[in-house]
Amino acid sequence: MHPTIFFDGVCNLCNSAVQFTIERDKHAIFRFASLQSNFAQRTLSPYGIETDKKASFVLLENGKVYQRSTAALRVAKRLKGLWPLLYVLIIIPPFIRNAVYDFIAKNRYKWFGQQESCWVPTPALKEKFLDQ
Repeated sequence: MHPTIFFDGVCNLCNSAVQFTIERDKHAIFRFASLQSNFAQRTLSPYGIETDKKASFVLLENGKVYQRSTAALRVAKRLKGLWPLLYVLIIIPPFIRNAVYDFIAKNRYKWFGQQESCWVPTPALKEKFLDQ
């Protein structure tokens, strides 16, 4: 089973992060679904994850859910290039990492904007998206 990244589909920052990840996912291991999708609601509800706008980035990997900075660092660890070096930040206590993450997430619409509807992947990328 592929690790799945759930993201806020109307957030420009989140959509950019997904596109960034796709470009650097050298083994095509990740799959994607917007948090607004029925797939996300069905998949994440057993884990107690509400797919409202408070959530912006969730990783489901090997039956475990990771959120916020931990999810982002676990994704970075599997990308090509120097991005895996960021995983060293995992040693920073989560309350510190997540405070920075939450500050950015809280302001993401104001700083980066949002779309009226979820981003639609190209036909070539559709197989990576689970909420079609």
